[in-house]
Amino acid sequence: MSEHVIDLEEFLERVQDDKELLLELLDIFMDDFQQKRKLLDTAISSNDFEEVKNISHSIKGASGNISAKSLRMLFLRLEDMGGNSDLSGAQDLLIDVDKSFDDLKKRCAELKTELGSDN
Repeated sequence: MSEHVIDLEEFLERVQDDKELLLELLDIFMDDFQQKRKLLDTAISSNDFEEVKNISHSIKGASGNISAKSLRMLFLRLEDMGGNSDLSGAQDLLIDVDKSFDDLKKRCAELKTELGSDN
């Protein structure tokens, strides 16, 4: 499951094996995600296609930066929905987003233990 949630090898390569930086970036992502996730709910509820596209684009990029590939793909789909002005199925997709984020939170907790013990 863990590699499905986050590609640790790729992420470590991206941060040049700086485990402290990796953990810091994960914390930043988690905070940012939760704020933007609330904004996304509002944008979807009000059929604000442009805002859905913009928020999804932002989270998609941030997900890619931490090598959370499945989450990145979900936001790519939401970004496309916003860009196509068609949010049918967006609520179902948000269920997958929330599950993927929950998996990521669990993996982050594991990484804090695994990588923190090396220091």
